Amino acid sequence: MSTDADIATGTVTDTVHDVAARADVTVEGRELLDLSARFARGFARFLDGKGSGGFSYPHLRVLETLHCQGPSTMRPLAEGLGLTARNLTAVADALESDGLLRRVGHPTDRRATILELTDAGLAAADESLAPRFGEIMALFDRLSPSDRAQFARTLAELVDAMEAGCPREAVCGGDDGSCPDAAC
Repeated sequence: MSTDADIATGTVTDTVHDVAARADVTVEGRELLDLSARFARGFARFLDGKGSGGFSYPHLRVLETLHCQGPSTMRPLAEGLGLTARNLTAVADALESDGLLRRVGHPTDRRATILELTDAGLAAADESLAPRFGEIMALFDRLSPSDRAQFARTLAELVDAMEAGCPREAVCGGDDGSCPDAAC
C-alpha cells in the first residue's frame, strides 16, 4: 500500500498502464473501461436532469408506472424500477410533497402502504411522460437505426452478464457463462 510519503517522494512508480498490464488488461481494454464509466456517469446525470415538467428520470418512472399499472405497494414498485427502498421513499416523499402522489393504508395488511397518483399526479403524468422520454430518446437519435439496434443488443448482453454475476466464461469457467463454483 502506498503512503503519502511514497507519493510525495516519487517512490510510487506504478502507472495505470503498469497496473493494467499486471491485471492482463490491454490498453484498449482500459480505454473501454474508462469510456464505459464516463458514459455511465454522464448518462446518469443526463437522466437525472430535469426536463419537461421538472421531473428527474426516477420521478418520471414512478409517475409512469403508477399511471400505467395503477397503485402499488412500495416493495414491488421499487423492485420493478430497480430502486432501493430508500431511493423510492425519497422519490415518493418528493412526489407527495408536490401533491402528485398519496400514501394510503393497505386494506388487509396494516404493515403495507399503497402508493397511488392523485388527480394532479395523473395530469402531470399525462403532460410530462411523452415529452420527457422524447428528450431522453433524442440522445440516441445521433445513432443510425442499425447502430441503435446493435447498441441495445450489446447493452442487453452486458446487463445480463452483470445480473448473472459472471461477466465472462474465462472468469467463471462455465461454457454457458454460468458460475460453477463459489469463487466466481
